[in-house]
Amino acid sequence: MAPAQRVLLGVTGSIAAYKAAEIVRLLVKSQVRVDVVMTRNAAEFITPLTLQTLSGSPVWTETFRLSLECEVGHIALVDASDLVLVAPATANIIAKAAAGIADDLLSTALCVAADKRVLFAPAMNVRMYENPVTQENIRKLKGLGYGFIEPEPGALACGHEGVGRLAEPAGIVEEVLFYLARKDLSGQKVLVTAGPTQEDFDPVRFLSNPSSGKMGFALARAAAQRGASVTLVSGPTHCANPRHVRCIRVRTAREMHAAVLREFADTTTVIMAAAVSDYRPAERAAGKIKKKGGPPSLVLEETPDILLDLGRQKGGRLLVGFAAETESLVENAREKMEKKSLDLIAVNDVSRQDIGFGADLNQVKLIGRDGRIEELPKMGKEEVAHRILDQILLLRRESGEDGAGTETPKKGAPISGKKPRNRRKGNSPARG
Repeated sequence: MAPAQRVLLGVTGSIAAYKAAEIVRLLVKSQVRVDVVMTRNAAEFITPLTLQTLSGSPVWTETFRLSLECEVGHIALVDASDLVLVAPATANIIAKAAAGIADDLLSTALCVAADKRVLFAPAMNVRMYENPVTQENIRKLKGLGYGFIEPEPGALACGHEGVGRLAEPAGIVEEVLFYLARKDLSGQKVLVTAGPTQEDFDPVRFLSNPSSGKMGFALARAAAQRGASVTLVSGPTHCANPRHVRCIRVRTAREMHAAVLREFADTTTVIMAAAVSDYRPAERAAGKIKKKGGPPSLVLEETPDILLDLGRQKGGRLLVGFAAETESLVENAREKMEKKSLDLIAVNDVSRQDIGFGADLNQVKLIGRDGRIEELPKMGKEEVAHRILDQILLLRRESGEDGAGTETPKKGAPISGKKPRNRRKGNSPARG
C-alpha cells in the first residue's frame, strides 16, 4: 500500500468512541495517513488530544475554523482523502447522511463526500439498530453506494444483549485496507495454505510444530485486498478468518492434502505457506498411552508431500513455496525449489526468536527459478506478503499473463530477471 493514502475518520458520540484510538493506531501502523473529525458528543467519550497524538495530525471538531476555512475546510478534508470512515457511527449520523443534513463538520463533510468511498461502522443499542427507521436509512445509504461494516452481536454497554457492538478495530482496518488496495490481482484465483498440522498418536497427544499461521493469513488477506479470489486452507491456528477470503479449516496433513488437491484445478497461483508435518505416527493408539517405566516406542511414516504432488501437475499455474530452515538456507531452498518445480520460494531462519514461527515480523530471502535472490529486511508479515505478491504479479507479466490488473508494483524488478514477452495464445494457466 502506498504511504500517500489518506483516510478521513469521523468519530461520533458512542460509548465505543474509545475504540477509535485503536483504529487510528492500526491505520497509522499500516502506513495510512489519518485525519480525524469528531462530533461534539464524541469529545465527551474520548479527548481530541488522544487521537491527535496517535494520528500525528490535528483533530477537527468545529465547522468554522480559520486555519482550515482558508481552504474551505470541510471540502479540503474530503478532497484530500481516499476514503471516509465513520467509526463508530451512531444512528444519528446515519440518519443525517441519509437525509442530507449538514449541521456540523462531520455531517457537512459526508454531504461533500458523495463522490467518495464512504464506510460506516455502526455502534448503538440493539433496539436503536433494529429500529425500522434506522434500518431504512441503512438500506437507503447502501443503495446509494455507501459501505457498511456490520456491527457484532454480544453484550452492550447499556446492559442489553444483541447486535450493535462496534466491529473489532482490526476487522475495521482490514476492511479499510481492502477498499484502499490496488486491485492488480483482479481475475486471479489464489490458493494459500497456512498454519501447522497435527498428527495424533493417541486421543490426547499429537505431533506438530510452533507455526502460528500468521504468514499464510497475511498472504491471504493481502491477495484478497488486491482483488484476487482467495481460498485459504489452514491447519489449527488462533487467527481469525480474513474478510473476503473463503476459508477451509483442516487438522492433519492428509486433510490438507485432500483439500488442496480438490481446490487446485480452479487455481492460477498456489502459495504454500503452511508448516506441514513431515511425519505422522504409523498407528494411532485407541486409548491414552500410559507411563510404563520408560518412553514408548513411536513408529513414524511420511505424510503426503503436497508441494511435490502439485509440482507434478502444475501446468501453467504459478507455484510458490516456503522453506523454514535453520542452516544452509539458500542451498536447502534451491534444492526444494528444483525438486518440487517451484517458481518462487521464500526462505527464513526459524532458529531466530525475533522472526518466523509465532512472531509478527519476518525476514525472508526470495529466490527465483534463475537463482536470483532478493533479501528483504526484517518487516511485518503483512508487508512481506505484499512483497511476495509483487513478485508473483511480475512473474505472471513476464510470462505473458498480463490480465491481472494494470498497475505495476513499484518495488524492485522481477526476481527471474527475464524480459516480459508479448502475450500469446496458449500461455494461460492450465485448468486441470
